[in-house]
Amino acid sequence: MADSNENKKTVLAFHNLTFNDRDPVEAVAQYVGTTYRQHNPQAKDGPVGFIQFVLGFVGQFPDASFEIKRMIAEDNLVVMHSLLRTASDDRGAAAVDIFRLEDGKVVEHWDVLQPVPETSANDNTMF
Repeated sequence: MADSNENKKTVLAFHNLTFNDRDPVEAVAQYVGTTYRQHNPQAKDGPVGFIQFVLGFVGQFPDASFEIKRMIAEDNLVVMHSLLRTASDDRGAAAVDIFRLEDGKVVEHWDVLQPVPETSANDNTMF
């Protein structure tokens, strides 16, 4: 059975190296398995497709940031809920990323985004 806590640590390290350190090449080398299946329709399958997507994203949004709000893991799945901002004055979007790991390596990814609205029908935040 997969170690959920170790998988959370792997995903966190993978994400930080990719987006905070802006080094998707090294992130793939350290944390991605021999295959990488992508479900984001804007990115190609495979490690090279992931690297190309990230380099394009951070090139377009050099001040982008992710504020991780929570991570949940069960067996070989890790879910990350975060606030994605493309600039410091951006309201941002709530992002949910789901990663599947095999043998401690990231091998599959899904994500969904929802813009943070100016107003809400309730007093709760999206986080």
